[in-house]
Amino acid sequence: MPAGYPHPFTMWNTEVQSIHSEILNRDYELFVAFPDSYKENTSKQYPVMFVTDAEYAFPLTRSITRRVSNHGDDLQEFILVGLAYSTGDTPSFSRKRDYTPTPNGDHDPSDMPGKKFVFGESRAYAAFIKDEVFPFIQKNYRADMSHKIFVGHSYGGLLGMDIVLSDPTMFQYYIIGSPSLYYDNFYMKKREADYAATHRDLPANIYMATGGFEAPGPTKRNSRRLDMVKDMQDMASSLKSRNYPNLHLTAERIDDEDHLTVFPSTITRGLFWSLRTEKAKH
Repeated sequence: MPAGYPHPFTMWNTEVQSIHSEILNRDYELFVAFPDSYKENTSKQYPVMFVTDAEYAFPLTRSITRRVSNHGDDLQEFILVGLAYSTGDTPSFSRKRDYTPTPNGDHDPSDMPGKKFVFGESRAYAAFIKDEVFPFIQKNYRADMSHKIFVGHSYGGLLGMDIVLSDPTMFQYYIIGSPSLYYDNFYMKKREADYAATHRDLPANIYMATGGFEAPGPTKRNSRRLDMVKDMQDMASSLKSRNYPNLHLTAERIDDEDHLTVFPSTITRGLFWSLRTEKAKH
């Protein structure tokens, strides 16, 4: 490229890896961001945060982390892994298929015309993360796989709840923002009741948050038909009522935020909840 010619912006200390899933028979990309000390501190292993909807959430999470970590004094350094959408599919098509638990979603014929819309593959997608992405990260990076953090918002939050109720120890921390618990006539409510009927413990650390405007109300920012605040609070109440000895759950309504604006606040609070240093706790 000639000198002075405009070139694309590149995020420093990041890379992109391509991975083929044998489980799903699809290709995905992983966006990876390294902590500042990664190259110098060659003996250290780092916690790993996995964020869904990576095309949006990865650069945002990385930027917020660099802003609030106080050079490692307030937040532990960690490896950030963005779970990108499947190669060749639109974001909507990919996330509605991979993040939902049943095939009973609302189809959008305008998205990828001519390709059959699919919902309900979250269990297979979670298996892809556990059996293919985790080993890939462990093999290629100095990752502390005993400190894994899940981050998901909206359908990504729905995926997080699905994993919690299927394989709660898959991650050590779950940051679940504005989960779409209304999906398929509140299917996840039934899943929670079924889990409680067959289990005496739910070993998981969960931080849940919704925006205060994610409920019907008088302003233009209020939800028109959904009450995601109540949905989250109901789920949190049900989980707490089971008295699971190893469930640690925080559910928070973040005022002055709606479904489209709440994620930056959710991830900021979730970062301190899951990665605060001992020094910052005192």
